[in-house]
Amino acid sequence: MPATYIDRPSDKAVVEFEARSKVLRERLCQEDFLHNHGLGNEVGIYIFCYDPRLERQARHLFDRLERDPTLPCTIRETNLYDILLQICEEKRITAAIPKVEEKKGQEQTLRQLSAVATPEAFAAKIANRPNSPGDVLLITGVGEVYPFMRVHNILDNIQHLFEEIPVVVAYPGRFNGQTLSLFGRLRDGNYYRAFDLI
Repeated sequence: MPATYIDRPSDKAVVEFEARSKVLRERLCQEDFLHNHGLGNEVGIYIFCYDPRLERQARHLFDRLERDPTLPCTIRETNLYDILLQICEEKRITAAIPKVEEKKGQEQTLRQLSAVATPEAFAAKIANRPNSPGDVLLITGVGEVYPFMRVHNILDNIQHLFEEIPVVVAYPGRFNGQTLSLFGRLRDGNYYRAFDLI
């Protein structure tokens, strides 16, 4: 079925995405950015916002950056949805989730899953991968994992774990420096310690 006008991102969103993409690449080449300098003792957590209708373009951008040999850094992507699946597999509950949802409903399933896939569990998985100077942690899958996990809860739990390398959160929505708005519609919580990448 052809995309409707509503499904298409506006020209403004496309132009803004291209401008943000350019700034992201520039930042990935800056020594101060890569070493978290000039942040006033804050951890380098940056939000890269984009229109959620540009998800495919965002994924293409991240793939290109990961494979770009001219960048002076290594992009280490971590997808939150993949982590959720890993946690469920390790707890051996993946096959049971659809049955629980059918029997007890979405809210009860969400509560039970949230008790297993905690922010601490996500943080442990993210921190489990080795990082070294010159790496940049790229967190993706924010929209895919909602509402099982909200990104500000994860950021609260990883802040002390990534003081040496910058963290870039690919965020399909808006961030005004305090409030995260997933998909530009849902209030995803407040997070005061992140920086808008622009």
